[in-house]
Amino acid sequence: MGAKKDPKASSKTPAKTPKKKEGGGGKAKKKKWSKGKSRDKLNNLVLFDKGTYDKLYKEVPTYKLITPSIVSERLKVRGSLARKALCELAEKGLIREVVSHRSQMIYTRVTKDNEDEKAE
Repeated sequence: MGAKKDPKASSKTPAKTPKKKEGGGGKAKKKKWSKGKSRDKLNNLVLFDKGTYDKLYKEVPTYKLITPSIVSERLKVRGSLARKALCELAEKGLIREVVSHRSQMIYTRVTKDNEDEKAE
């Protein structure tokens, strides 16, 4: 029978030394689920009050780009109310319609050039 080999006698494999981890071993902490991103609830007006209605007629015709979303954001009114208000301003000739798409209407302010074009 063959003789048993002594593991310490062979010089080919060096003795294993335990490696120390710098981060510290132990049980890994369980990942906690995030609650998710939550948006602040918008408290927009459903009907115009006196101050907002005056602001609509005073400020909106001076904007270069006028859309229902811009009016809704700046005046803090609902989108449906902003759409109706822009239709009213367009009928009175305070703003001019540029593009009318089913989902988004784009208006601009009335300038002297626009008035000349309408007269012709």
